Amino acid sequence: MRRRGDSFRRAGRRKISNVVWWVLSGIVLMLFILILSKAGQIEPRPSIPKRRYRNDKFLQGMNMTEEMLSPTSVARQVNDQIALAKAFVVIAKESKNLQFAWDLSAQIRNSQLLLSNAATRRSPLTVLESEPTIRDMAVLLYQAQQLHYDCATMIMRLKASIQALEEQMSSVNEKSIKYGQIAAEEVPKSLYCLGVRLTTEWFQNSELQRNLKERSRVDSKLTDNNLYHFCVFSDNIIATSVVVNSTALNSKAPEKVVFHLVTNEINYAAMKAWFAMNMDNLRGVTVEVQKFEDFIWLNASYVPVLKQLQDSDTQSYYFSGHNDDVRTPIKFRNPKYLSMLNHLRFYIPEVYPALKKVVFLDDDVVVQKDLSSLFSIDLNKNVNGAVETCMETFHRYHKYLNYSHPLIRSHFDPDACGWAFGMNVFDLVEWRKRNVTGIYHYWQEKNVDRTLWKLGTLPPGLLTFYGLTEALEASWHILGLGYTNVDARVIEKGAVLHFNGNLKPWLKIGIEKFKPLWERYVDYSHPLMQQCNFH
Repeated sequence: MRRRGDSFRRAGRRKISNVVWWVLSGIVLMLFILILSKAGQIEPRPSIPKRRYRNDKFLQGMNMTEEMLSPTSVARQVNDQIALAKAFVVIAKESKNLQFAWDLSAQIRNSQLLLSNAATRRSPLTVLESEPTIRDMAVLLYQAQQLHYDCATMIMRLKASIQALEEQMSSVNEKSIKYGQIAAEEVPKSLYCLGVRLTTEWFQNSELQRNLKERSRVDSKLTDNNLYHFCVFSDNIIATSVVVNSTALNSKAPEKVVFHLVTNEINYAAMKAWFAMNMDNLRGVTVEVQKFEDFIWLNASYVPVLKQLQDSDTQSYYFSGHNDDVRTPIKFRNPKYLSMLNHLRFYIPEVYPALKKVVFLDDDVVVQKDLSSLFSIDLNKNVNGAVETCMETFHRYHKYLNYSHPLIRSHFDPDACGWAFGMNVFDLVEWRKRNVTGIYHYWQEKNVDRTLWKLGTLPPGLLTFYGLTEALEASWHILGLGYTNVDARVIEKGAVLHFNGNLKPWLKIGIEKFKPLWERYVDYSHPLMQQCNFH
């Protein structure tokens, strides 16, 4: 084999060694650069974990974005300016500086538009784009401060505004009470029309008079103590008919039910005509109609209320609306509080001398259960069976009576439980034995100057039946349908629903959702009802 020359072998070795040298130099250089880079690098702090809020839904509900939570947020600064500017707008208007208020409102709209545009494009506001708006708003806010719209001034002006609003609200409330009372006392045109037409029918239809007279003459049920006797004292024909109809329709033995109705001279003929015309729809219920003017014992020498009505001070207090230069509150001037029909409940044994037990019903109630069980309730020698109303503090004795008077303070517990008229079981035997009417007369005579209580029949009732009242199950008598909201489940379980209050179901101001409970017992198809536009 032929060998290569020495010169050729030296050149090959030299070429390989150069390559190795360059490779090694590159590696060293890279290591040197790497070391320098690590030496110059500052060790970073451990990252702060992102704060997690306990209630992300709350943040979403408040529309708080990450930008708004940032202390350097431009949007947050704009929002703060808007909030402050809105406060200054109110103060400027109160100061009659309408031009400045308009300038502030215009700038508020510009700021809101800026925020809206940022929200639409889903990107944060930049200092560059928001600087003109922030500067213009800052100038206006500075002007507001120069106008002395500072915190102290704002507080004083707001206090003045609050006082003015309170005075205005007081005036509006007084007018509301006044007009509400007038609306509650009004006789609807349809009801007046019905009374007139029924009275006309009664005097023109001799057959109607003869049938009712013959029926009442032979009716022995009126004094039969084995039957269920109810009494209603009212001058409202439709309201009374609802009480009778609802009782008859829900009674298990309507032929044993006897209604004793007492009205006044004006409505006597109309009341008789209505029940004479509709007797066939009452399922055998017996109805007796009387007028209190026929009770010869009901006179001023026996009845303190009638005696007081002859007093000039009483007449001034209730009818002219003034007493000793002091204006009488509108609610005290309701004629019903002086109506003998309202006070007749304290004379039930005199009205029905042959009866032993009766259930008294107000004319603003609806009966939706059978009430025969009321007559078998043991009153434990008490006179009055009633549903107590002391679940709330308002319905205790001290809320109805004047406990600054020594006579009240010495005789009655201020925390004694109140009860309600409207559905009451009266034991007339015990009533006569304990002379309850005499107790009523005593307290009425003591209150001739109206220092024991101001108005109504409930306060004297609380005094008269103090210690003589047996508490009944609450479901027997559901109150409040004429002035407040009552739970539907309570209404469903109730035996007697009471529309006590000004919002009676036959008035336009009645509570709409409760009206159907009353209207289901009104016969709107009756010809006279249609003629008088009952609907």
